[in-house]
Amino acid sequence: MIQSMTGYGQSMAEYKGKKIHAEVKSLNSKAMDISTRIAPIYREKEIDIRSLLTTKLERGKVDFTLWIEKDESLSATPINTAIAAEYYKQMRELSRELDLDTSGLQQAHEWMKVLMRMPDVMSRNEVEVMDDDEWAVVQTTINEAIDRLIDFRRQEGEALARKFDEKIANITSLLNSIEPYEKERVERIRQRITAGLSSIPEVEYDRNRLEQEMIYYIEKLDISEEKQRLRNHLKYFVDTMHEGHGQGKKLGFIAQEMGREINTTGSKSNQAEMQNIVVKMKDELEQIKEQVLNVL
Repeated sequence: MIQSMTGYGQSMAEYKGKKIHAEVKSLNSKAMDISTRIAPIYREKEIDIRSLLTTKLERGKVDFTLWIEKDESLSATPINTAIAAEYYKQMRELSRELDLDTSGLQQAHEWMKVLMRMPDVMSRNEVEVMDDDEWAVVQTTINEAIDRLIDFRRQEGEALARKFDEKIANITSLLNSIEPYEKERVERIRQRITAGLSSIPEVEYDRNRLEQEMIYYIEKLDISEEKQRLRNHLKYFVDTMHEGHGQGKKLGFIAQEMGREINTTGSKSNQAEMQNIVVKMKDELEQIKEQVLNVL
């Protein structure tokens, strides 16, 4: 069954106090178009992530986001005790050398207020490093998000298939409704030409030659081949739709061929009722063409 290119998937996993979120969205596109926003710690794996997205999603405009939500207790900026102790030591030595009165700083909280304002005492200098275990968790999270997007695509694809079946059935019904007018049209053409000749007085004509010319004229307006080709295209569209996913471009080509046969039928339809039916078929086909752009 066909799949839509529109989809959404999200997944979350926890690892050592971190919540790892993966989100992936896709829309229709002629080719694979990937946009990524990845947390700095995982950027070294961007090529691997892009390769995974391309393999599993095949086509579409894909927007992928991978971010980390940390425990607030772990995200607090640490106090660099070594630097603070060194500042305290230097400040005490300096006060003795300069014979400064530090009686106002004897209490501990006064010293702490001064030290906390010193450069680099409150700083985060550690470098985050991703190990193999964390990457395994991240990969699982990404795969889960992608799989959920694919499930979304399948559901959308089923809805599209039902819509296509409805439109194909409508075109088939309209095509069948042409036949009575088509037979009636031949007799109308014959009567109109004969009446036209009869209205001209004292005109002699070869009835055999007239019959031959009428047959030639009617054959030029015959739409039997167009109707048969259109029926074949309609069947081919349905068969292709049920072959599996990845048929979007092929379905688009078939819809174009259906349009050619409908247009030719319209150009040969010199009867108002037939032309009205052709207009309705064009409307149904246009809806197919709009939706087929979303098919993977």
